[in-house]
Amino acid sequence: MLLYKRTIILYLLILLSSCGFQLRQSAIDIDKLENSFIETNDSRSIFYRKLRAELNSNNIELATSKSIAKNTIIIHRDETGRRVLSVSARNVATEYEVFYRLSYSFINEERNSNAEELELTRSYTFNEDLVLGKSQEEEVLIEALASDLVRLMLRQISSQR
Repeated sequence: MLLYKRTIILYLLILLSSCGFQLRQSAIDIDKLENSFIETNDSRSIFYRKLRAELNSNNIELATSKSIAKNTIIIHRDETGRRVLSVSARNVATEYEVFYRLSYSFINEERNSNAEELELTRSYTFNEDLVLGKSQEEEVLIEALASDLVRLMLRQISSQR
């Protein structure tokens, strides 16, 4: 019986390892962002911090000034907020929609500029009794929206030729 179990386990391991599964590399070609400068009005925004962290994690060197940069990313608008989606019979909000709106331009080496506007939304339910937990949930959603916007913006920039 023990030999039978070991044979089955060995067979399953061989089957799983031979399926040809391989991890793919990132579809985003961010090498074109080397020596870029990020121009923004709010260097403390969640989006700006996430963008710098993403570029740093991919070993992309950012320029210290606009004059020496090959490319420039200009963040025109970076705002977040929430809207009421539904209310109860007592006229109390029961569901909110969190949004993150971004407007940016990418100026490449040839000084071609493309202005883009992106907006992502998420919704969550609200309960008066769980205010602290729900405010923390809202913060987590905003952080996730900023991360998604960073990836979306980098994908758009990398697809420009």
